[in-house]
Amino acid sequence: MADIRDIGLSAALNILGAISFLLAFTFLRLQPINDRVYFPKWYLKGARESPSHGGTFVRKFVNLDMHSYLKFLSWMPAALKMPEDELISHAGLDSAVYLRIYLVGLKIFAPISILAFSVLVPVNWTNDTLEFSKVQHNNIDKLSISNIPVGSKRFIAHLSMAYVFTFWTCYVLLREYEIVAQMRLRFLASEKRRPDQFKVLVRNIPPDPDESIGELVEHFFLVNHPDHYLTHQVVFNANKLAKLVKEKTKMQNWLDYYQLKFERNASKRPTTKTGFLGCFGAKVDAIEYYKSEIEWIENEEAEEREKIVKDPKSVVPAAFVSFRSRWGAAVCAQTQQTSNPTVWLTEWAPEPRDVYWDNLSIPFVSLTVRRLIVAVAFFFLNFFYVIPIAFVQSLANLEGIEKAAPFLKPLVEIPTIKSFIQGFLPGIALKIFLILLPTILMFMSKVEGLTSISSLERRSASKYYIFIFFNVFLASIIAGSALEQLKSYNHQSANEIPRTVGVAIPMKATFFITYVMVDGWAGVAGAILRLKPLVIFHLKNFFLVKTEKDREEAMDPGSIGFDSNEPQIQLYFLLGLVYAVVTPFLLPFILIFFGFAYVVYRHQIINVYNQEYESAAAFWPSVHGRIITALIISQFLLLGLLSTKGAGQSTPVLLVLPVVTFYFHKYCKNRYEPTFVKCPLQEAMKKDTLERAREPGFDLKGYLMNAYIHPVFKGDDDDEKFSIVDEPEAEQVLVATKRQSRRNTPVPSKYNSSDSSSLPEIVNDQRL
Repeated sequence: MADIRDIGLSAALNILGAISFLLAFTFLRLQPINDRVYFPKWYLKGARESPSHGGTFVRKFVNLDMHSYLKFLSWMPAALKMPEDELISHAGLDSAVYLRIYLVGLKIFAPISILAFSVLVPVNWTNDTLEFSKVQHNNIDKLSISNIPVGSKRFIAHLSMAYVFTFWTCYVLLREYEIVAQMRLRFLASEKRRPDQFKVLVRNIPPDPDESIGELVEHFFLVNHPDHYLTHQVVFNANKLAKLVKEKTKMQNWLDYYQLKFERNASKRPTTKTGFLGCFGAKVDAIEYYKSEIEWIENEEAEEREKIVKDPKSVVPAAFVSFRSRWGAAVCAQTQQTSNPTVWLTEWAPEPRDVYWDNLSIPFVSLTVRRLIVAVAFFFLNFFYVIPIAFVQSLANLEGIEKAAPFLKPLVEIPTIKSFIQGFLPGIALKIFLILLPTILMFMSKVEGLTSISSLERRSASKYYIFIFFNVFLASIIAGSALEQLKSYNHQSANEIPRTVGVAIPMKATFFITYVMVDGWAGVAGAILRLKPLVIFHLKNFFLVKTEKDREEAMDPGSIGFDSNEPQIQLYFLLGLVYAVVTPFLLPFILIFFGFAYVVYRHQIINVYNQEYESAAAFWPSVHGRIITALIISQFLLLGLLSTKGAGQSTPVLLVLPVVTFYFHKYCKNRYEPTFVKCPLQEAMKKDTLERAREPGFDLKGYLMNAYIHPVFKGDDDDEKFSIVDEPEAEQVLVATKRQSRRNTPVPSKYNSSDSSSLPEIVNDQRL
């Protein structure tokens, strides 16, 4: 169990690491050769030129201005200087609202920390319960609720603070929900025209033996949305083609590398091996080999493109349908289309950058099976991850280490080594075990069949949060307290074990303190250094880059990484709310994280990150819900803890809190969440009316023409084959479809050669 000495050593190591990362960052960001690594967002916007273009040879690579090094912390005030409205214009609403999560943490925990240290710490410290108990403890534990004697009236202070902390947290969340909802409405109202505002994604289109998917979609919407339907675009299964394009790009990179190598040393032709990773197989001329590989892939690619164009099976039962107005799209996206709720399913189309094309070809009927499989796999992932978590907790238990490896006993008894093991090693070990987890969870989310990157990230974030709660939080508490108090368990009756656990749980705050310092202090400082993108950029710049366009493609600005970063933030909310009443000593460490991370990520969003999509803060209901979940968990844990401390009479008083919190959440959900999942028809009509008045002759059809073409088809000479279906211009009142049934379709299909009048004219004639 870590004591104040161990925490001090861990703090020193993590602060030293954070300062080292920041100093390295301030030096590297000033070097002209690294400018595209630390300011890629400005290059992508065309607002910055490389400082290596001018000056002497040395100045192209190294900054010789000594005065600039004296202002090594100038990036901090610069990151805070940009107003929020300008930040939204510069980086988008998603990025600006993401930063507000850190502000929420500061708003919640700053007053809570002051109250906790003013009221609870003196109440806890002025007892001597732990001095006469059999439970292992240290001086930090004397600041926790464990130091209050059983049945003491001092628990009134903890109950009072639980109420104060709950009401304050709910107030902050209510204000933030209201602010973010207003920000979203203002953003959508002021936003320029975007294709997704007029588009609806239709899935599970039922098959028809007489009509193709395109004909079926056109007829359905001409009948059911006659005044607002504009046109549509079918979706092709281009996954195989996308793999070929990706493979060709990979081969082209290798060809560029060997050509540059040959240009630098023309006396020797580069060679490679044709086997695995270029390490096995026959040795051949590298340039000729990759040229032949590219030629073969290009032939395969051409065949696949031709197959997609001619084979009806390449068209999947999904389509992007365009409407003449936002109002028409909103009505379609938010209503049930037929009496059968399993077909003709409509939803708002993701913006073009947000579409995850690989999943559009997944049959809708298989989604339920896929989600069941993923749920089972996720359960077993949680279950088996308990093993490494228990191993991490064993690192913090010196007795366990000495028992497993007796020969290490003289080493671990050295004070510095002991402090390192208990105060630093568990936190860094846990972080290492979690490195691959976001990638695994994102893969699971993709298997589920979600069709947008934003929804994939939100689903992955939900899984990550559940995983963190069960494996990082609960498993660490249970496994850690069990290991630390094993001796106590062996020398007491079974009736006393729950009480011992109740006393021991608050003491796990020391483990979480070490984790906060490793992940929240040194980890955040490491994020701003961008070591991995720095190395990769210079490798690409040296081996692959030929032109300025190549250099721009070598940049890796990255994004905020909602799927991995937001659940980590939620862990700090959970720890802060759980331990605010139980062990307030944890709160300052969490406050430092929120403040430091806010500055760092504000700088990254302004200068580095280039967000892949814009969802207009659609993730906020999830953020709000997870903080509410953490608050309710903290209330139930406090309830259980007090029941082991002989304060059972407080149960009715504490039960009020989760009930009030739950109904507060229901109120927020009903009041604000519709703003994030639905488009108000009033706002849609207002925006449509304004645009028609300002641009009466705008060619909306031309604007939407190629907005939703699969990326592998963009730039092709024949990309009109994959564009949307033309608007029908025939003039006939009723034209039979290709079905063998008796049903007719008002207005003709573009596939029918008959002439007819437009649908608005038909409707008007029928009304007359």
